[in-house]
Amino acid sequence: MTPAQLRKLDEALSAYLDEMVVGMGRLERRRAMEAYVTGLLLDGERKSIEPMASRLVEDAREVEAMRQRLQQCVSQGTWSDEALRERLARKLETQVPELEALVVDDTGFPKKGQHSVGVARQYSGTLGRTDNCQVAVSLHLAGPRGSGCIGMRLYLPEDWVADTARRKAVGVPETVGAARKWELALEQLDDALRWGVRRHVVLADAGYGNCREFREGLTARRLPYLVGVPGQHKVWPPGTAPHLPVKKAGEYGRPRTRFVTDSGVQPWTIEELARQLPEEEYRRVSWREGSRGTQSSTFAAVRIQVAEGHVVRKAPGTPEWLLCEWPQGEAAPTKFYLSSLPADTPLKRLVTLAKLRWRVERDYQEMKGEVGLDHFEGRTWRGFHHHATLCMVAHGFLALRRALSPPEQDAVDAAPGSTSPSAPAAAPHRPLPAVPPQTRSSRSSSRAVPHLIK
Repeated sequence: MTPAQLRKLDEALSAYLDEMVVGMGRLERRRAMEAYVTGLLLDGERKSIEPMASRLVEDAREVEAMRQRLQQCVSQGTWSDEALRERLARKLETQVPELEALVVDDTGFPKKGQHSVGVARQYSGTLGRTDNCQVAVSLHLAGPRGSGCIGMRLYLPEDWVADTARRKAVGVPETVGAARKWELALEQLDDALRWGVRRHVVLADAGYGNCREFREGLTARRLPYLVGVPGQHKVWPPGTAPHLPVKKAGEYGRPRTRFVTDSGVQPWTIEELARQLPEEEYRRVSWREGSRGTQSSTFAAVRIQVAEGHVVRKAPGTPEWLLCEWPQGEAAPTKFYLSSLPADTPLKRLVTLAKLRWRVERDYQEMKGEVGLDHFEGRTWRGFHHHATLCMVAHGFLALRRALSPPEQDAVDAAPGSTSPSAPAAAPHRPLPAVPPQTRSSRSSSRAVPHLIK
């Protein structure tokens, strides 16, 4: 990499960080926040505070001073996570081309011991099992050209909610009470809308899509959705008109509460309905070009009404799309989605949005594998969320670089000899001082990070 290429990246990172931390407190705090984000972007397998401190300075005698700066910034700093996330959300919303969706998901962080905030034996989709871990609900902006995380909130299990001593030990605010994951997701969506994020379609997996309260919450916020649902979910088949039974003259007793149809048809499970659809309803649809070539599968979409609670006078849902996927080689359809998008939405559009949810998996992979989201070793509520926010800012820089500077056009991305994420850090051309200067005219990110911009 030439000095000109390195200067190009340094200037871009410097301008980005200045925009993110302006007004976030005194100069020393802002410089510590910038140093922390820079440390997250540097080469190195471990992104906890001590290894980052050693990479941010050249003189070994300054490592301890840098470590203390980073520690104070994340564990004791009183700066606002929400303010920084709002700036990041606004920047991604306005600068990433072709944004189409808000993606809700959650991710797990395996932990040993019982003292880290929110740790418990609980199910984690990331781990694929019940284990000792933390779980955080996150919100992402996504489109075909890029994606980034704009919200993350730690889920607090029930035994933590009621344990006053345990909460106090790790600094859980008194205002934080019991909240289910879908409620945390709605809170983050409220934040995004308040910040000026547009009402994109909301994507989520079946862990959220199976919850009627979550879907109704999205509708109340005028947010269209396309969410996964399990095959056991019950729906009224197309063409039926479910209604409460009409009590006939002379009938006695309590009124019947189960919804019925004039033809006597009862709700079907989604799996049953998907198998009964005529073969010609299924069409081959491709949604993107990937590293493995064109991505495609077989899909069918029909208009249905959900039948949750129909036996206790729960009214049928408004008509919506049921999207069914029948992968090649499977004996029956295996993936299902509900969507509140308009009735004239083309099948390809439904499929493209359903498959856009993969962006959140890439975000998690990059934030954990490259930026160090799961490397935080602190135990406190504030520390966890400060670290997560700064990881979001670091990842946002990479997302913007990729979206706005395609590799074939960006000399930084295509620089020969760039190192792998696990390689030792490159020698700095201008090291960061352990003690920040009071004034400056320019600042360097200190080390190259082009290998992360792919």
